[in-house]
Amino acid sequence: MLAKVLSSALLGIDAIMVDVEVDIAQGLPQFATVGLPDGAVKESKDRVKSALKNSGYEFPNRKITVNLAPADVKKEGAAFDLPISIGILAATGVVKAQHIKEYLLLGELSLDGGVKPVRGCLPVTVAAKNAGFRGVIVPRENACEGAVVEGIDVIGVTELAEVVEFLNGERAILPSQVDLHELFQQNFDYGEDFSEVKGQEHAKRALEVAAAGAHNILMIGPPGSGKTMLARRIPSILPRMSFDEAIETTKIYSVMGLLEKERALIANRPFRSPHHTISDIGLIGGSNTPRPGEVSLSHNGVLFLDELPEFKKHVLEVLRQPLEDGRVTISRALMSVTYPSRIMLVTAMNPCPCGYLGDPLHPCSCTPLMIQRYRSRISGPLLDRIDLHIEVPAVKYRDLADRSDGESSQEISLRVERSRELQRERFKGSKVHCNAHMTPRFIKKFCETDAAGNRMLELVTDRMGLSARTYNRILKVARTIADLDGNDGIKENHISEAIQYRSLDRKPL
Repeated sequence: MLAKVLSSALLGIDAIMVDVEVDIAQGLPQFATVGLPDGAVKESKDRVKSALKNSGYEFPNRKITVNLAPADVKKEGAAFDLPISIGILAATGVVKAQHIKEYLLLGELSLDGGVKPVRGCLPVTVAAKNAGFRGVIVPRENACEGAVVEGIDVIGVTELAEVVEFLNGERAILPSQVDLHELFQQNFDYGEDFSEVKGQEHAKRALEVAAAGAHNILMIGPPGSGKTMLARRIPSILPRMSFDEAIETTKIYSVMGLLEKERALIANRPFRSPHHTISDIGLIGGSNTPRPGEVSLSHNGVLFLDELPEFKKHVLEVLRQPLEDGRVTISRALMSVTYPSRIMLVTAMNPCPCGYLGDPLHPCSCTPLMIQRYRSRISGPLLDRIDLHIEVPAVKYRDLADRSDGESSQEISLRVERSRELQRERFKGSKVHCNAHMTPRFIKKFCETDAAGNRMLELVTDRMGLSARTYNRILKVARTIADLDGNDGIKENHISEAIQYRSLDRKPL
């Protein structure tokens, strides 16, 4: 007796179809699972056996072979429990075969026959829709997550018997539905606003420029000057996520099992702030079974690295490829997985180990050698990939005592959105979406400066010994400043402001 049930496996943030083939033959009682299963999949035989018996079904006392095809892709997790159990029931004639081919099944079984939630329901639903399935049968807790995908029935179930009755036509289960507009409105709330920031007008202007062009930024200042406070408010001035961006970001969180039950769609920009003790695998992703790291969890949002020199140097160096390519590729012996990582990198550091270099009120206790060693923890190639370096001085008393509110995030975001609209129109039809990602061809085409701007660039490049990458980044930032001003061309004042945002290039490291 042979039966085939359709399921899915995760590969990166996407899903691939898996045929769960169950063969029950004469012979000594045996349960074998083939098709490159991991430990959790192999253990499913014990969960399936108990779930079937405790749900009132007979477990065949014969030779059972389960094949998970394609056999050259590693299968992991407990999500194959439900399709394996339905395959056994279909092979023994308990479940009618006519509806099985219309649905893709996913779910972990408890010993009493209950269906538990699993990771990756959203990418599985997307893959099922693209493959032309009528619907997917998933745990009830994952139903809202899958229902974000329109054009496919998402059937949420709580126990094995419910699935059997549904496939046999003995029970009607209405597909889960969600209001996408309502989800967007509910989730779009950052809770923090730039109006709460006292003083720091120069830093706020630099952050507006960074947000307008998706530029990476480094803030340098003493402890308590507000660097972290400023960083946490950056997502509130970024443009609102599109539906495609929300789906792509939600996929990553779905694969990691980080989606909250009542939050089926991530509609606001992610903000991730890992501790400086994080490993390179934790930051970039990896391990024996590749998983996304903090860089990918920040996709379409902000990755904030506070106390930048405190991170291990080899950990910081692995950021180079994601910052340049917008994706992370993890290669293993059996597979190569690519995760998206289009991020805005925001970093912060003290000017010296004690933190008070240049502070008029606190004397610095660091020697020049200590300062040089502290700053040299950040390599030149990494600094080259950070477009803006700004100083964030300590806030003065008169600014702290000021009771009036500053400019709100909503006002700043309107200017940022207008700038992004210009950039989307400029790069229409290409893979570039904002000024920070311009290729040399686009820099040559859209970053023409006037004569005075050219003279200033020539003077500064020669005196400061800027690298070619730094020169291009100054042009990109100047292009963003011109967009915020509504100018088609780049003028001398735009170049001048862009150069001001390269404070570390003016100081020996």
